[in-house]
Amino acid sequence: MSEDSKRAGFVAVIGAPNAGKSTLVNSLVGQKVAIVSAKAQTTRARLMGIALAGASQILLVDTPGIFQPRRRLDRAMVAAAWSGAQDADLILLVIDSKAGLTGEVERAIAGLEKREHPLLLALNKIDLVKKGELLGLSAQLTERLNPDKVFMISAAQGDGVLDLKAALADALPKGPWLYPDDEVSDATDRMIAAELTREQIYEQLYKELPYASVVETETWEDRPDGSTEIRQQILVERDSQKAIVIGKSGSRLKEIGQKAREAISAHLGRRVHLYLHVKVNPNWDEDRSIYRDMGLEWSD
Repeated sequence: MSEDSKRAGFVAVIGAPNAGKSTLVNSLVGQKVAIVSAKAQTTRARLMGIALAGASQILLVDTPGIFQPRRRLDRAMVAAAWSGAQDADLILLVIDSKAGLTGEVERAIAGLEKREHPLLLALNKIDLVKKGELLGLSAQLTERLNPDKVFMISAAQGDGVLDLKAALADALPKGPWLYPDDEVSDATDRMIAAELTREQIYEQLYKELPYASVVETETWEDRPDGSTEIRQQILVERDSQKAIVIGKSGSRLKEIGQKAREAISAHLGRRVHLYLHVKVNPNWDEDRSIYRDMGLEWSD
């Protein structure tokens, strides 16, 4: 591959919570780089997945969902989403075609009306929608946003993803690749470890635990035997939430730890010793260091 033929650029993947953005980023990259949950607003920080397609390096910025912010963390997440759109070479708007034009989608549309970047539209979850409804939604969004291209996909099933990937690759500016060809994400192992533990909390407790927890990787030690010892703390807002996470006789925390350890070990490619503890901090979302660790901007 000649240097002259190479393309590279940033694609901001934006949309409402639960549109399937993280699932799509994982599908485009070809492996898991972003956590996925049925709970809305799973993605908090801007995480980048790196996909290769021919001579193109596609830098996919998986942004938090765009929603009506109510507290400081919400505002930081929404700001991160719009900042990702402003900094990108092109924008990929992902719409949950089953949910349709929700309030969150309307906010995203309003924010894109005066965009300066090319826009590709991906109508996701097409396997859950009747063809007539899908075509009607496509027509409405095309009229309002005038996207460069529209794709109908199922990120979970893989339908249409390769066509979308090829279009993203062709739309990028010419230039040298910005990351080594074996990298799939810009996230550090410490960040991914915390995210994988948080994914298990959502996976196991999302119907019981409110959107009120965060995971911090406190210590990280690579042992002489080649394994890694990781200590993390799970911050919640109330004692009742702590009891939910721990479970009867510690059973739930043990299950979360086991699944998270397996996921982190698979990511690192080595044995992991994971130690979790739960701490109550009613004001954890007012801690600047937590925002820094998540890659979010602190705003007053």
